[in-house]
Amino acid sequence: MRRIALLVLFLALSAGCRQPAPPPAAGAQAPSDFLYAEMDIAQLQALMRSGELDSRTLTRAYLDRIAAIDQAGPRLGAVIEINPDAMKEAALRDVERKSQSVRGPLHGIPVLLKDNIDAVPMATSAGSLALKDLRPAGDAFLVRRLREAGAVVLGKTNLSEWANFRSTRSTSGWSARGGQTRNPYVLDRNPCGSSSGSAVAVSANLAAVAVGTETDGSILCPAAVNGLVGLKPTVGLISRGGILPIAHSQDTAGPMTRSVADAAVLLGVMAGRDSADVATQQAAWNMTPDYRERLRPDALKGARIGVLRSKSAIHPDAAAALEAALEVMREAGAVLVDAEIPTEGQWSEAELEVLLFEFKAGVERYLRGHDAPLTSLTQLIGFNQQFRSEEMPHFGQELFEMANTRGSLADPTYIAARSLARQLAGPEGIDAALKAQRLDALIAPTTGPAWPTDYAQGDRFPGAGYGAAAVAGYPSLTVPMGHSHGLPLGLTFMGPAWSEGRLLALGYAYEQMTRARKPPVYLPTLQIPQTPPLRQ
Repeated sequence: MRRIALLVLFLALSAGCRQPAPPPAAGAQAPSDFLYAEMDIAQLQALMRSGELDSRTLTRAYLDRIAAIDQAGPRLGAVIEINPDAMKEAALRDVERKSQSVRGPLHGIPVLLKDNIDAVPMATSAGSLALKDLRPAGDAFLVRRLREAGAVVLGKTNLSEWANFRSTRSTSGWSARGGQTRNPYVLDRNPCGSSSGSAVAVSANLAAVAVGTETDGSILCPAAVNGLVGLKPTVGLISRGGILPIAHSQDTAGPMTRSVADAAVLLGVMAGRDSADVATQQAAWNMTPDYRERLRPDALKGARIGVLRSKSAIHPDAAAALEAALEVMREAGAVLVDAEIPTEGQWSEAELEVLLFEFKAGVERYLRGHDAPLTSLTQLIGFNQQFRSEEMPHFGQELFEMANTRGSLADPTYIAARSLARQLAGPEGIDAALKAQRLDALIAPTTGPAWPTDYAQGDRFPGAGYGAAAVAGYPSLTVPMGHSHGLPLGLTFMGPAWSEGRLLALGYAYEQMTRARKPPVYLPTLQIPQTPPLRQ
């Protein structure tokens, strides 16, 4: 969840601690000879089919790399907990492969999970010390699907604590349990959040793929600033069962990968109807899509794409990269049309109200259902106050306190806000923009380049192109678009509900033409030369 103060401009920044961000190790570099660097799922599966690789070897290689550059070396801080059963799971997948019982494209592939997703035997803490010992008795629905598909759960990733829904001036990628996650391109730059660890881990080749979660930007933003593909699906395509929530109106898990093809694989495995999650009943499950079948290099030909040019104001380098992206799409045969979301930003106050109401109700329901040591938002607030030096050294808990004043979900204020936010972002927003000019999708820069991590000021978030899709509950996809002084930039594709297949097709065609992703280089810092003033 992106910092709410940036979504609702009337929220004042609160005063806070003036500690600088901790410096990275001097001259820290990551090993450049990782055997499986940048390999996608299809390449890894080909090696395993040929007998040149097995799941135990691959899992061990990723665990060694985590030790080498996440816990040592550059000290990325992306992985918060290793699955103690990872090697055992890999061994079982190898036994199955030898007996010709391959479960699917994820068989034997190591996957990392954000630490708000239940996965036995690990803790689900949301980065909070209050829940560091909470070990759920069962897997989240999506984790069951991953394991049934043959994936190896490698571990959990760090996140912005409480998925960035604790303070109005938080620093993304920081949690009391996991510390600060660093951007692997430039270590003193921020990884964005809240799926910070999942993004950094995949970008740095600590795992083949990872799962993040999003309420508003928590997949798209970290994916973009870490040079990844990130997909936020339609709310209801992937079950939220077993995920510590912010707001059920907008929450969803989604893939974070180095390629569109890998995102298609991961999405196809995780999607499914869950009787315990009513939102999944809204999807058309008469057929289970294989999103890989939608990936065509010529998918842009004839596609009508709406360009949200107003989002170019996010950052000048993002604007320049967008113009280059548009030229690529023209060459591919796309029809580009300037477009606007007519209700842009009008939902912000209503969205915040929805999140405050739903967070209190949802987190308390989760805690009670998991026999957590603390079962109310009041108790969580008290814990943070009691352990202030550990939990709040950099920023407070203003959003917790605001949410704690809200009533039940039967409150007319909540009901009206939920209806208004959805209507403005969905039917009167994205749908209206698409219908007005018969568009297949909308595009915009995802956000600007990563900013310096700064605990004194909090996040210096440059803006976003994906907000409407988050509030509407519609899908959005970010694909690497270019770079700003070596820092990645992403391009967002948005569409109507259940249009994941179309967005993946468009993103894949663009990706194949540009190949814009570059692996991280682990610079300690970035010195950007100042442009000399113009002569008078």
